[in-house]
Amino acid sequence: MDTTFIILAAALLAAAAIVAFALLHKPSGEAAGRLLQAVEALNGRVEALNTQVNSSLASSATATAATLGGIQERLTVIDKAQENITALSDRVVSLQDILSDKQARGAWGQDRMEDIVRDQLPPDLFAFQATLSNGTSPDCLIRIPGMAAIVIDAKFPLEAFEALKAAANDAERKLAAAQLKSDVQKHIADIAKKYLIPGEVQTPALMFVPSESIYAELHTAFADVVQRARRMQVVIVSPHILWLAVNTMRTLMRDAKMREQAGEIQKEVGLLLKDVKLLAERVGDLRKHFETTNKDIGQIEISTKRIVSRADKIEVVELSAPDAEKPALPGPP
Repeated sequence: MDTTFIILAAALLAAAAIVAFALLHKPSGEAAGRLLQAVEALNGRVEALNTQVNSSLASSATATAATLGGIQERLTVIDKAQENITALSDRVVSLQDILSDKQARGAWGQDRMEDIVRDQLPPDLFAFQATLSNGTSPDCLIRIPGMAAIVIDAKFPLEAFEALKAAANDAERKLAAAQLKSDVQKHIADIAKKYLIPGEVQTPALMFVPSESIYAELHTAFADVVQRARRMQVVIVSPHILWLAVNTMRTLMRDAKMREQAGEIQKEVGLLLKDVKLLAERVGDLRKHFETTNKDIGQIEISTKRIVSRADKIEVVELSAPDAEKPALPGPP
Protein backbone atom coordinates (compact mmCIF):
# COMPACT_ATOMS: atom_id res chain seq x y z
CA MET A 1 0.00 0.00 0.00
CA ASP A 2 2.95 2.37 0.65
CA THR A 3 4.19 1.78 -2.94
CA THR A 4 0.74 2.69 -4.27
CA PHE A 5 0.82 5.98 -2.39
CA ILE A 6 4.31 6.73 -3.78
CA ILE A 7 3.13 6.07 -7.35
CA LEU A 8 0.06 8.26 -6.78
CA ALA A 9 2.21 11.07 -5.40
CA ALA A 10 4.61 10.78 -8.36
CA ALA A 11 1.69 10.97 -10.80
CA LEU A 12 0.39 14.10 -9.12
CA LEU A 13 3.84 15.66 -9.21
CA ALA A 14 4.14 14.81 -12.91
CA ALA A 15 0.76 16.39 -13.62
CA ALA A 16 1.75 19.48 -11.69
CA ALA A 17 5.03 19.67 -13.63
CA ILE A 18 3.20 19.43 -16.97
CA VAL A 19 0.80 22.19 -15.99
CA ALA A 20 3.68 24.34 -14.80
CA PHE A 21 5.58 23.76 -18.07
CA ALA A 22 2.51 24.69 -20.05
CA LEU A 23 2.06 27.93 -18.17
CA LEU A 24 5.72 28.92 -18.53
CA HIS A 25 6.34 28.13 -22.18
CA LYS A 26 2.90 28.90 -23.69
CA PRO A 27 2.93 26.25 -26.41
CA SER A 28 1.18 26.53 -29.80
CA GLY A 29 -2.30 25.20 -30.47
CA GLU A 30 -1.14 21.73 -31.60
CA ALA A 31 1.27 21.43 -28.71
CA ALA A 32 -1.41 22.65 -26.30
CA GLY A 33 -3.76 19.94 -27.58
CA ARG A 34 -1.18 17.27 -27.03
CA LEU A 35 -0.43 18.69 -23.64
CA LEU A 36 -4.15 18.61 -22.81
CA GLN A 37 -4.40 14.98 -23.96
CA ALA A 38 -1.40 14.06 -21.81
CA VAL A 39 -2.96 15.77 -18.82
CA GLU A 40 -6.28 13.97 -19.37
CA ALA A 41 -4.51 10.62 -19.73
CA LEU A 42 -2.57 11.32 -16.60
CA ASN A 43 -5.82 12.28 -14.80
CA GLY A 44 -7.37 8.97 -15.92
CA ARG A 45 -4.43 7.05 -14.59
CA VAL A 46 -4.58 8.99 -11.34
CA GLU A 47 -8.30 8.21 -10.96
CA ALA A 48 -7.73 4.52 -11.70
CA LEU A 49 -4.89 4.49 -9.24
CA ASN A 50 -7.10 6.24 -6.67
CA THR A 51 -9.83 3.62 -7.19
CA GLN A 52 -7.27 0.86 -6.69
CA VAL A 53 -6.00 2.53 -3.54
CA ASN A 54 -9.56 2.85 -2.16
CA SER A 55 -10.26 -0.83 -2.92
CA SER A 56 -7.01 -1.83 -1.27
CA LEU A 57 -7.86 0.25 1.78
CA ALA A 58 -11.34 -1.35 2.00
CA SER A 59 -9.86 -4.86 1.76
CA SER A 60 -7.29 -4.01 4.40
CA ALA A 61 -10.01 -2.62 6.66
CA THR A 62 -12.10 -5.82 6.27
CA ALA A 63 -9.12 -8.04 7.01
CA THR A 64 -8.18 -5.88 9.97
CA ALA A 65 -11.76 -6.07 11.34
CA ALA A 66 -11.77 -9.87 10.99
CA THR A 67 -8.42 -10.09 12.74
CA LEU A 68 -9.66 -7.85 15.54
CA GLY A 69 -12.82 -9.99 15.84
CA GLY A 70 -10.73 -13.14 16.19
CA ILE A 71 -8.56 -11.45 18.78
CA GLN A 72 -11.70 -10.38 20.68
CA GLU A 73 -13.00 -13.97 20.69
CA ARG A 74 -9.67 -15.25 21.99
CA LEU A 75 -9.67 -12.58 24.67
CA THR A 76 -13.18 -13.67 25.70
CA VAL A 77 -12.03 -17.29 26.02
CA ILE A 78 -9.02 -16.15 28.01
CA ASP A 79 -11.27 -14.10 30.31
CA LYS A 80 -13.50 -17.14 30.97
CA ALA A 81 -10.47 -19.31 31.66
CA GLN A 82 -9.18 -16.66 34.02
CA GLU A 83 -12.53 -16.62 35.82
CA ASN A 84 -12.44 -20.43 36.18
CA ILE A 85 -8.91 -20.27 37.54
CA THR A 86 -9.95 -17.58 40.00
CA ALA A 87 -12.96 -19.64 41.13
CA LEU A 88 -10.78 -22.74 41.54
CA SER A 89 -8.26 -20.73 43.50
CA ASP A 90 -11.04 -19.49 45.77
CA ARG A 91 -12.19 -23.07 46.33
CA VAL A 92 -8.67 -24.19 47.16
CA VAL A 93 -8.31 -21.31 49.59
CA SER A 94 -11.70 -22.21 51.09
CA LEU A 95 -10.62 -25.84 51.49
CA GLN A 96 -7.38 -24.70 53.12
CA ASP A 97 -9.40 -22.55 55.50
CA ILE A 98 -11.56 -25.54 56.36
CA LEU A 99 -8.59 -27.79 56.99
CA SER A 100 -6.83 -25.14 59.07
CA ASP A 101 -9.73 -24.80 61.52
CA LYS A 102 -10.26 -27.71 63.90
CA GLN A 103 -14.02 -27.24 64.26
CA ALA A 104 -14.55 -26.76 60.51
CA ARG A 105 -12.35 -29.80 59.81
CA GLY A 106 -14.47 -31.91 62.13
CA ALA A 107 -17.66 -30.69 60.43
CA TRP A 108 -16.15 -31.54 57.04
CA GLY A 109 -15.49 -35.14 58.15
CA GLN A 110 -18.99 -35.36 59.63
CA ASP A 111 -20.52 -34.14 56.37
CA ARG A 112 -18.63 -36.70 54.29
CA MET A 113 -19.72 -39.51 56.60
CA GLU A 114 -23.35 -38.38 56.57
CA ASP A 115 -23.40 -38.17 52.77
CA ILE A 116 -22.19 -41.78 52.48
CA VAL A 117 -24.76 -43.08 54.98
CA ARG A 118 -27.65 -41.12 53.46
CA ASP A 119 -26.76 -42.39 50.00
CA GLN A 120 -26.93 -46.06 51.03
CA LEU A 121 -29.58 -46.44 53.74
CA PRO A 122 -33.25 -45.43 54.15
CA PRO A 123 -33.88 -42.75 56.82
CA ASP A 124 -35.52 -45.15 59.28
CA LEU A 125 -32.33 -47.22 59.63
CA PHE A 126 -29.89 -44.54 60.86
CA ALA A 127 -29.72 -41.49 63.12
CA PHE A 128 -27.08 -38.76 63.54
CA GLN A 129 -26.09 -37.61 67.03
CA ALA A 130 -28.46 -40.15 68.62
CA THR A 131 -28.24 -40.60 72.39
CA LEU A 132 -27.29 -43.98 73.88
CA SER A 133 -28.40 -45.34 77.24
CA ASN A 134 -25.24 -44.00 78.96
CA GLY A 135 -25.90 -40.44 77.72
CA THR A 136 -23.23 -40.37 74.99
CA SER A 137 -24.05 -39.31 71.41
CA PRO A 138 -22.09 -40.95 68.57
CA ASP A 139 -21.89 -39.19 65.22
CA CYS A 140 -23.98 -41.90 63.55
CA LEU A 141 -26.02 -44.84 64.79
CA ILE A 142 -27.10 -47.51 62.31
CA ARG A 143 -30.01 -49.66 63.43
CA ILE A 144 -30.09 -53.19 62.05
CA PRO A 145 -33.41 -55.04 62.64
CA GLY A 146 -32.99 -57.91 65.07
CA MET A 147 -29.42 -56.89 65.97
CA ALA A 148 -27.57 -54.34 68.12
CA ALA A 149 -26.82 -50.92 66.61
CA ILE A 150 -23.56 -50.01 64.85
CA VAL A 151 -21.70 -46.85 65.90
CA ILE A 152 -19.69 -44.57 63.55
CA ASP A 153 -17.37 -41.88 64.93
CA ALA A 154 -16.16 -39.08 62.61
CA LYS A 155 -14.01 -37.02 65.03
CA PHE A 156 -10.64 -38.23 63.78
CA PRO A 157 -7.65 -36.09 65.04
CA LEU A 158 -6.56 -34.65 61.68
CA GLU A 159 -4.51 -31.85 63.25
CA ALA A 160 -1.88 -34.40 64.31
CA PHE A 161 -1.39 -35.39 60.65
CA GLU A 162 -1.10 -31.72 59.67
CA ALA A 163 1.65 -31.28 62.24
CA LEU A 164 3.45 -34.35 60.90
CA LYS A 165 3.28 -33.05 57.32
CA ALA A 166 4.52 -29.61 58.39
CA ALA A 167 7.59 -30.99 60.21
CA ALA A 168 10.79 -29.43 58.81
CA ASN A 169 13.39 -31.88 60.12
CA ASP A 170 13.77 -35.37 61.59
CA ALA A 171 13.43 -34.17 65.17
CA GLU A 172 10.14 -32.42 64.43
CA ARG A 173 8.85 -35.41 62.45
CA LYS A 174 9.71 -37.76 65.31
CA LEU A 175 7.95 -35.53 67.82
CA ALA A 176 4.90 -35.10 65.56
CA ALA A 177 4.71 -38.87 64.91
CA ALA A 178 4.73 -39.57 68.65
CA GLN A 179 2.01 -37.00 69.21
CA LEU A 180 -0.05 -38.45 66.35
CA LYS A 181 0.26 -41.95 67.73
CA SER A 182 -0.78 -40.76 71.19
CA ASP A 183 -3.78 -38.78 69.87
CA VAL A 184 -5.08 -41.64 67.73
CA GLN A 185 -4.71 -44.21 70.52
CA LYS A 186 -6.53 -41.91 72.95
CA HIS A 187 -9.35 -41.40 70.46
CA ILE A 188 -9.64 -45.15 69.93
CA ALA A 189 -9.83 -45.70 73.70
CA ASP A 190 -12.52 -43.01 74.00
CA ILE A 191 -14.64 -44.66 71.29
CA ALA A 192 -14.39 -48.07 72.95
CA LYS A 193 -15.17 -46.65 76.38
CA LYS A 194 -18.09 -44.39 75.44
CA TYR A 195 -19.91 -46.30 72.72
CA LEU A 196 -19.34 -50.05 73.04
CA ILE A 197 -22.27 -50.84 75.35
CA PRO A 198 -22.88 -54.62 75.59
CA GLY A 199 -26.29 -55.63 74.27
CA GLU A 200 -26.98 -52.15 72.87
CA VAL A 201 -24.09 -51.50 70.47
CA GLN A 202 -22.59 -54.07 68.17
CA THR A 203 -18.83 -54.59 67.90
CA PRO A 204 -16.73 -53.38 66.25
CA ALA A 205 -17.33 -49.62 66.23
CA LEU A 206 -16.22 -47.67 63.15
CA MET A 207 -13.77 -44.74 63.29
CA PHE A 208 -14.13 -42.70 60.11
CA VAL A 209 -11.11 -41.05 58.46
CA PRO A 210 -12.30 -38.52 55.84
CA SER A 211 -9.19 -38.83 53.64
CA GLU A 212 -7.94 -41.81 51.64
CA SER A 213 -4.34 -40.55 51.76
CA ILE A 214 -4.37 -40.20 55.55
CA TYR A 215 -5.93 -43.66 55.84
CA ALA A 216 -3.17 -45.15 53.67
CA GLU A 217 -0.44 -43.34 55.59
CA LEU A 218 -1.92 -44.49 58.89
CA HIS A 219 -1.83 -48.14 57.79
CA THR A 220 1.66 -47.77 56.34
CA ALA A 221 3.46 -45.82 59.07
CA PHE A 222 1.36 -46.71 62.13
CA ALA A 223 0.36 -50.34 61.65
CA ASP A 224 0.68 -51.01 65.38
CA VAL A 225 -1.98 -48.37 66.09
CA VAL A 226 -4.32 -50.03 63.60
CA GLN A 227 -3.76 -53.43 65.24
CA ARG A 228 -4.37 -51.93 68.68
CA ALA A 229 -7.65 -50.45 67.45
CA ARG A 230 -8.79 -53.84 66.19
CA ARG A 231 -7.99 -55.46 69.52
CA MET A 232 -10.15 -52.81 71.19
CA GLN A 233 -13.02 -53.59 68.78
CA VAL A 234 -12.61 -50.35 66.80
CA VAL A 235 -12.09 -50.47 63.03
CA ILE A 236 -10.60 -47.48 61.17
CA VAL A 237 -12.35 -46.89 57.83
CA SER A 238 -11.76 -44.53 54.91
CA PRO A 239 -14.59 -43.07 52.74
CA HIS A 240 -14.42 -45.97 50.27
CA ILE A 241 -14.33 -48.62 52.99
CA LEU A 242 -17.20 -46.95 54.85
CA TRP A 243 -19.21 -46.94 51.62
CA LEU A 244 -18.50 -50.65 51.17
CA ALA A 245 -19.39 -51.42 54.81
CA VAL A 246 -22.66 -49.48 54.69
CA ASN A 247 -23.54 -51.08 51.35
CA THR A 248 -22.94 -54.51 52.91
CA MET A 249 -25.19 -53.55 55.82
CA ARG A 250 -27.90 -52.55 53.38
CA THR A 251 -27.58 -55.92 51.62
CA LEU A 252 -27.84 -57.78 54.95
CA MET A 253 -30.89 -55.76 55.96
CA ARG A 254 -32.51 -56.46 52.62
CA ASP A 255 -31.81 -60.19 53.05
CA ALA A 256 -33.25 -60.06 56.59
CA LYS A 257 -36.41 -58.42 55.28
CA MET A 258 -36.61 -61.01 52.53
CA ARG A 259 -36.32 -63.76 55.15
CA GLU A 260 -39.10 -62.11 57.14
CA GLN A 261 -41.23 -61.96 54.03
CA ALA A 262 -40.30 -65.57 53.28
CA GLY A 263 -41.62 -66.54 56.73
CA GLU A 264 -44.86 -64.72 56.04
CA ILE A 265 -45.10 -66.37 52.65
CA GLN A 266 -44.46 -69.78 54.21
CA LYS A 267 -47.19 -69.11 56.77
CA GLU A 268 -49.65 -68.11 54.09
CA VAL A 269 -48.72 -71.17 52.02
CA GLY A 270 -49.44 -73.39 55.06
CA LEU A 271 -52.84 -71.79 55.48
CA LEU A 272 -53.46 -72.20 51.77
CA LEU A 273 -52.58 -75.91 51.95
CA LYS A 274 -54.96 -76.28 54.88
CA ASP A 275 -57.73 -74.69 52.85
CA VAL A 276 -56.90 -76.93 49.89
CA LYS A 277 -57.13 -80.03 52.11
CA LEU A 278 -60.48 -78.86 53.48
CA LEU A 279 -61.66 -78.22 49.95
CA ALA A 280 -60.56 -81.74 48.94
CA GLU A 281 -62.53 -83.22 51.86
CA ARG A 282 -65.61 -81.27 50.87
CA VAL A 283 -65.21 -82.35 47.27
CA GLY A 284 -65.01 -85.98 48.48
CA ASP A 285 -68.16 -85.54 50.54
CA LEU A 286 -69.87 -83.97 47.53
CA ARG A 287 -68.74 -86.87 45.36
CA LYS A 288 -70.19 -89.33 47.88
CA HIS A 289 -73.39 -87.36 47.90
CA PHE A 290 -73.49 -87.43 44.10
CA GLU A 291 -72.84 -91.19 44.11
CA THR A 292 -75.69 -91.72 46.59
CA THR A 293 -77.89 -89.46 44.51
CA ASN A 294 -76.98 -91.36 41.35
CA LYS A 295 -77.82 -94.64 43.10
CA ASP A 296 -81.15 -93.27 44.25
CA ILE A 297 -81.86 -91.99 40.77
CA GLY A 298 -81.05 -95.45 39.38
CA GLN A 299 -83.49 -97.03 41.85
CA ILE A 300 -86.09 -94.43 40.91
CA GLU A 301 -85.55 -95.24 37.24
CA ILE A 302 -86.04 -98.96 37.97
CA SER A 303 -89.28 -98.27 39.84
CA THR A 304 -90.38 -95.98 37.03
CA LYS A 305 -89.75 -98.71 34.47
CA ARG A 306 -91.76 -101.17 36.51
CA ILE A 307 -94.58 -98.72 36.84
CA VAL A 308 -94.57 -98.09 33.10
CA SER A 309 -94.50 -101.82 32.41
CA ARG A 310 -97.46 -102.47 34.68
CA ALA A 311 -99.30 -99.52 33.23
CA ASP A 312 -98.85 -101.08 29.78
CA LYS A 313 -100.23 -104.35 31.05
CA ILE A 314 -103.17 -102.61 32.68
CA GLU A 315 -103.88 -100.80 29.49
CA VAL A 316 -103.96 -104.09 27.57
CA VAL A 317 -106.36 -105.55 30.13
CA GLU A 318 -108.71 -102.62 29.86
CA LEU A 319 -108.79 -102.90 26.09
CA SER A 320 -109.81 -106.64 26.13
CA ALA A 321 -112.44 -106.41 28.91
CA PRO A 322 -115.39 -105.10 26.78
CA ASP A 323 -115.27 -108.16 24.44
CA ALA A 324 -115.71 -110.49 27.39
CA GLU A 325 -118.75 -108.64 28.64
CA LYS A 326 -120.75 -108.90 25.29
CA PRO A 327 -123.97 -111.22 25.42
CA ALA A 328 -123.74 -114.59 23.71
CA LEU A 329 -125.52 -114.92 20.38
CA PRO A 330 -128.50 -117.32 20.24
CA GLY A 331 -127.89 -120.70 18.59
CA PRO A 332 -129.80 -122.15 15.68
CA PRO A 333 -133.33 -123.34 16.41
